[in-house]
Amino acid sequence: MEINLSRKSGKFNFEAVNENGFTVQLDAKPAIGGEGKGFRPMETLLVGLGGCSGIDIVNVLTKQKEPLNDIKINIKATRKDEEMPPIFDVINIHFDLYGDLSVTKVERAIQMTFDKYCSVSNILSRSATINFTYAIK
Repeated sequence: MEINLSRKSGKFNFEAVNENGFTVQLDAKPAIGGEGKGFRPMETLLVGLGGCSGIDIVNVLTKQKEPLNDIKINIKATRKDEEMPPIFDVINIHFDLYGDLSVTKVERAIQMTFDKYCSVSNILSRSATINFTYAIK
C-alpha cells in the first residue's frame, strides 16, 4: 500500500493519490490557515472507519444471504481538545440498513464487524470509545 501527497495550493491544501490513481483533497481548518479545499486529516480517519465498517457489514450480510438494498452511515465524533494532540474521545456511528432484514443477523454482522473484521475500528478503539447504533428501514 502506498500513498503519495503533494501540496496543491495555499499553505495546507494537499492531494493524496493512491497506487490506483484515486485522489483525496486534504486541507487544514480555517482557524490555522486552511482554505476549505478538502477533508481535514482527522475527518479522513472517520471516512476510513465508515468505509471499513460499511464494507464489512455488507460483506457479512451478503454471506448470510440477507436482502440488503442499501446502507447509509452517519458518524459523529468528539475530540479531547484539552490534550495535545487532540485525539478522538468518542465516536458514534449509526447505520441505516434498508431491506427485509433479520434483526439477529444484522446485530451479528455489526458485532462481527467491530469485534473481528474492521481494522480501522480496531485501531481507533485503542484510544477512543466507539458506539454503534442501527435502524432497519
